[in-house]
Amino acid sequence: MRRVALAVAGALLVALGGPAGQVRAAEGPVVEVSPVQAGAGGSVTVRGTGWRPRTLLMVLVCGRATPARGVVGGTNSCANGDGRAVTTGADGAFRRKLPVAEPPVPCPCVVHVATVTGAEAEADAVLEVAGHPVAPLPAERSAGRLAVLSDTRLTGAGGLLTWFGAPPGRTLVLTVGNTGTGPIENPVFQVGTAHGVFAPEWDERQWHGTLAPGKKARIKLPVELSAGAHGDYTVTLKYGGRVLAEQPWGVGRPWGVTLFWVLLCLVVPAALFRAGMAVVDRVRPRRHRPHRSASQSPRPLLGPRLRRLLPRSRSAGPPAATAPVTDPAAPTLPWFVPHSAPGGPAGQTSAPHDDRPASPTTPTTPTRKGPT
Repeated sequence: MRRVALAVAGALLVALGGPAGQVRAAEGPVVEVSPVQAGAGGSVTVRGTGWRPRTLLMVLVCGRATPARGVVGGTNSCANGDGRAVTTGADGAFRRKLPVAEPPVPCPCVVHVATVTGAEAEADAVLEVAGHPVAPLPAERSAGRLAVLSDTRLTGAGGLLTWFGAPPGRTLVLTVGNTGTGPIENPVFQVGTAHGVFAPEWDERQWHGTLAPGKKARIKLPVELSAGAHGDYTVTLKYGGRVLAEQPWGVGRPWGVTLFWVLLCLVVPAALFRAGMAVVDRVRPRRHRPHRSASQSPRPLLGPRLRRLLPRSRSAGPPAATAPVTDPAAPTLPWFVPHSAPGGPAGQTSAPHDDRPASPTTPTTPTRKGPT
């Protein structure tokens, strides 16, 4: 009897606990706020359960949002500057103090918790910000629902200006279809660009047109980065709070900027050196050369060092002595004047000699006869 009672009790526990456990598992991440009402400048305690273990989360106060509809307008409706980050424990739970700040849009407000890395997950809890204006939520969109039907890609290429640091730009191209029951008119997409592990920066891009239920359209959205951007980026496309596509983008380094700085480091010092040498040439004293008279011989064209390097001719002998130059104005001795020698014949300028013809019998060889 006792065994039967224990079996019935176990069956009841399984019947009561099984569905409750399945409901809790199906609920997913849960967020609780205590207290639910606070003024700007105060703080609340945020608790969460059911999250992935060891996951980084972002906790924000957002306006124009409800747990049922989520945050209308995305994180642009949140007080991003006063948000807090928290990491879940091994059991997927966390607890964090959050300062209360007024969001940039009217309430209703929530505490919005979302994952930063990994698979996307989010949850909201109601928060009443005392003193903050309240406005009704915008009308819900039509029953249309967008779905991506093709792979996304980035088209375009950088030009010469991009090589010198201009903002790189591409075009995000994809095909979407309306899988809902109502038309979608002029949808507004959110395009985010994230560098490495940093959070994306979102920009709104509107596509002009109407997409009827069951139809598809090719959408092209411009994407632009800041000037001088380079490295690995990720382009994310969101619509209605849902991520539609992600596309990696590798941006090359603007080597033109590096080349410009290298040339600047070479040209500027050279220009300063030339300017300095010009100033030195201007201010240094001049060397005065001595005046050379007309009677002095001009400087040789070749210097003494260069003359020593030139080869000399082997057949050339010692330099010949130059004949002295007589001054025509100097007085001459009378016996050196032509035709003035005493007793000499007219026109004779040399010593007298014998003009007689030689006798055939006269010996031509000298004799040893002495004086008589």
